[in-house]
Amino acid sequence: MECNELKLLEKYKYLIGVDEAGRGPLAGPVFVCAFACNLNDYKSLLSFKELTDSKKLNDKKREKLFIGFKHKFRYEIKSASNEEIDKLNILNATLKTMEKAVLSLPGKIVENAIILIDGNRKTSLPYPQITVVKGDLKCKTIAAASIMAKVSRDLLMLEMDKKYPQYNFKKHKGYPTKEHKELIKKFGLSPIHRKTFKYF
Repeated sequence: MECNELKLLEKYKYLIGVDEAGRGPLAGPVFVCAFACNLNDYKSLLSFKELTDSKKLNDKKREKLFIGFKHKFRYEIKSASNEEIDKLNILNATLKTMEKAVLSLPGKIVENAIILIDGNRKTSLPYPQITVVKGDLKCKTIAAASIMAKVSRDLLMLEMDKKYPQYNFKKHKGYPTKEHKELIKKFGLSPIHRKTFKYF
């Protein structure tokens, strides 16, 4: 569906955009951001002209937006480890982490909000929700959530690169690139690899 956020703000006090980063990688956690906006926040968000789907931005532009959002808006970021992903499967781990992120928002935001989720799966939360396929292109709040989740995960994977330098996580961030797969063949799985994923 399309995403008319200003129309929704006529009915709800807050929008909560929700998106994840890290469903596809072979290693590391999945990160989720719940990004909350009232009408004034949303108008402020529109001033960030470069805001779009995080995958369409380079690292420098994502990081600039991340810094711009960090102290200006209300959001929560949560993650599920590779062990949780292996236990629950990636879809269930992501949905559970979405719920944690939304419920961690301050005050009574969630009770006065509609939740906008990227994709086609709703959470089990007892609050109004809309799923939006390619929502990070259609909804500014989801796009903002995608950037906060993506940059947060990338920063963690840079730390993991220092811990496990043989896998070159700084380059591929755990995604299933040809180089990453070749390094797995050479060194085996690290403690942060997802054991239930297909590798070859």
